[in-house]
Amino acid sequence: MLGSIIIWIAFIAALISACFYFISVKNKKILLHARIGLAICVIGIISASALLMLYIFQHLFEYRYITDYSSRDLPAALLATVFWAGQEGSFLLWAFFAAVIGIVLQRFTRRSGMESEAMMVYSFILAFLSLLLAVKSPFQYIWEAYTDLPIGFIPQDGRGLNPLLQNFWMIIHPPVLFLGFASLSVPFVLAVAALWREKYNEWINSALPCVLFGAASLGAGLIFGGYWAYGVLGWGGWWGWDPVENSSLIPWIVAVVLIHTMLIQKSTGRLVRTNFILAVSAFLLIIYSTFLTRSGILSDVSVHSFFETGSSTYLLLIVWLLLIAAGGFGMIILRWKKPNIQPSSVDLITRESILSVAMVVLGVCAAIILFGTSKPLISNSVVEPAFYDRTILPLAVLMTLLLGFGLRAKWNQEDKKLFFKSLIIPGVLAGLIMTILIFFGLHDVSAILLILTSLFASFISAGQGFRLLKERPLLIGSAIAHAGLSVLFIGIIASGRFGRTQSAVLPLNQTQRIFGYDLTYNGTSPAQDGKTKFIVHADQNGKRRILEPVMFESAYNNSLMRNPDYVSYWTEDLYIEPVSIKPKQKEDQNVVDLRKGAAVTRGPLTITFQKFDLSSYNKGEMMKGRADEITIGVVLEIKTETDSQIVVPVTKFTSKGAQEMRTAYLQDNSIGFQLTAINIGADKRKKTQININIIGLGEVNGINRRPETLIAEVSVKPFMNFIWIAAALMISGLIMVMMRRLMLNNI
Repeated sequence: MLGSIIIWIAFIAALISACFYFISVKNKKILLHARIGLAICVIGIISASALLMLYIFQHLFEYRYITDYSSRDLPAALLATVFWAGQEGSFLLWAFFAAVIGIVLQRFTRRSGMESEAMMVYSFILAFLSLLLAVKSPFQYIWEAYTDLPIGFIPQDGRGLNPLLQNFWMIIHPPVLFLGFASLSVPFVLAVAALWREKYNEWINSALPCVLFGAASLGAGLIFGGYWAYGVLGWGGWWGWDPVENSSLIPWIVAVVLIHTMLIQKSTGRLVRTNFILAVSAFLLIIYSTFLTRSGILSDVSVHSFFETGSSTYLLLIVWLLLIAAGGFGMIILRWKKPNIQPSSVDLITRESILSVAMVVLGVCAAIILFGTSKPLISNSVVEPAFYDRTILPLAVLMTLLLGFGLRAKWNQEDKKLFFKSLIIPGVLAGLIMTILIFFGLHDVSAILLILTSLFASFISAGQGFRLLKERPLLIGSAIAHAGLSVLFIGIIASGRFGRTQSAVLPLNQTQRIFGYDLTYNGTSPAQDGKTKFIVHADQNGKRRILEPVMFESAYNNSLMRNPDYVSYWTEDLYIEPVSIKPKQKEDQNVVDLRKGAAVTRGPLTITFQKFDLSSYNKGEMMKGRADEITIGVVLEIKTETDSQIVVPVTKFTSKGAQEMRTAYLQDNSIGFQLTAINIGADKRKKTQININIIGLGEVNGINRRPETLIAEVSVKPFMNFIWIAAALMISGLIMVMMRRLMLNNI
């Protein structure tokens, strides 16, 4: 109850703050009231966040959210992740980051003289986040959610955290992603404030570090999620064009485009309207991403969307989406003719022109992904990953080529001969490496083109990086980020197009050679969390590595869970994903099916089912009136290598199945026979069939028994390290550029 009250107070305070800030545009005396309202809202959201975390650690299961996602056996680190494991908690996490950012933004806008306009818009954003929390509250009592439960009912324990989420990356991935969500609201706010104040250029210096931070945070969240999926979740790869993945990728792409168009405006004074449109679109796409993943719309087509649906959340997100679009684009239309736009450059060989074309290409990529991701809204189908591969690949080739050109070009290119001359060495180096790859068997035309242009851009980025390191080391961040992007494309093509996968049957302690590795399944070992690890030794060139994939039955959702394992080499990853385990065939199990009068051979024995024997065994049961029990014997003729014998195994059958099997042995007691089942024929054409278990046949005849066997998918994924290195370069480069911008602006 207390948490819900705090959230409602935060919502009301945010609304009041927005109203007072609106009035303060004309009447600055009212600013104090607006600031007090904002402070109450921020304190309320932070207090609600702290309260939820406290309740989680106190195991207060009277709250539905805590019951649904927590349990007493979770370790402390994972217990903290319960905060953002569900829909309500993820909204509160977003609101928490927005509240903290709001403190910083209020101080900055107060110094820069745009507090009234900017914080009015930001207070409105906080109000809407608070309203979402008030409607979809993590502080709802369990008896309010489940009306069949008595008021005051408190479960002894909760359902627990989904096993797929019980991982280290659950601690990092969602907070980093939502920090990116919250931070990309700042460029939107500053853009609307600039349009309001008719200051069309000054906002760029303030907003650019925020866009850089948002892109770095959102990009890092995507990469952490990809690494999590690749190494733990067993989805077969780090990226699968899943709609939920795409919904976060699209605003990241738009943010990257915005960074470059802002730089163009800062250097040339052009693309003024474009930057306003992109700033609004980036935040709008954040809300659209939330709508797709949190409304339950993608629950049937995405493996990791929220399955909870609710008309209130659905409608609120749509309303928010429409209000942001109307407010942002409405201001752009209102001021459309106001900016004094510089004429665009007609020279194609300038950094402005090349970057503009490259950003158009990147924008087309975002539009294609947006179409594919949104398809489930208008139909019951989902776009296959092959669609993205076919459409994005040619654009990626063009984009990496333009990336190389753009890094070499200057804002005002004077000597075109010098420009083209500077491209010769990177082009020759890329061509030589490409020739070697073709010689060694690379013949896929699209892959050749993308690797060629990516190598070209990589060499240009490296050259620019070395030059900046000597002359202007503070500017090296952009070169690092661009080098990361070009290397990323190489890693994507290498791992995707040239990876190999094979289903493997790995009997216990028997070595199988797959993809140049000697793989030996060496049994199981208990993990610290009680799960079972399957130990696989991988030997190559005298070096042994140990892989420990995990497979277990989950009581959480009554399904089989699989966690892969892999070993990483410089040139490739060896990746093993468990599929199933076939237990060892028991030494006393050799079941044969017998039809009356038919002979079956097993090893040295020929077995014939002659007839049933009922009369000798059922008198007692019939005398006692036990109609649900019957004892049956079967007469079997057993021909061995030396003689022929009759044995009669007997079994009592009840309504629950076979009971009290009496094993019949051969005269030397070497082999026994048990009657395990009877299948009565439905008509005369279908003869009755019995199942006989033969005991000891393996020891007598030396028959090879099937050992315990691990069935797994074994993959070799070339140059996966390129992807992670590229991601690290991109994110670190963005952070370096952001820090430099902050220092220049004294923020």
